Amino acid sequence: MNLDLLGYVAAVLTTVSFVPQALKTIRSHETGDISAWMYAILTTGTALWFLYGVAMNSWPIILANAVTFLLAATILAVKLRHG
Repeated sequence: MNLDLLGYVAAVLTTVSFVPQALKTIRSHETGDISAWMYAILTTGTALWFLYGVAMNSWPIILANAVTFLLAATILAVKLRHG
């Protein structure tokens, strides 16, 4: 199996897993059960993974972490604003 294909499949699955939570949070603004610290750490980690992907020129890492960063940062922003 092509390693890039494996990377893209992993990237899609892990990134898509954030979509339901992001949509629910955006629609409801309910963030009581969401940990701000967890999302702050996750958002920072995905930003660093993005930079790592850029340094390694690895498109699966770049794309997955760019999208995951946006989703996690959105959830964190809603938590900080409405939490």
